[in-house]
Amino acid sequence: MAKCDICNKGVSFGNNVSHSNRKTARAWKPNIQNVRANVGGTHKTLHVCTRCLRSGKVQRTV
Repeated sequence: MAKCDICNKGVSFGNNVSHSNRKTARAWKPNIQNVRANVGGTHKTLHVCTRCLRSGKVQRTV
């Protein structure tokens, strides 16, 4: 499941549109990483998008 545990960012759906204007379904998936994070003093494995990692919303453990 491509969903961020922090911001709930998930899959977006739309259409590929060709030069001849034919439409086919497609999906945009967020870049989800499995991260060991410090949550409430304990270590948990979370599914986090790279936007949340980069902005510092998640504190990684070593």
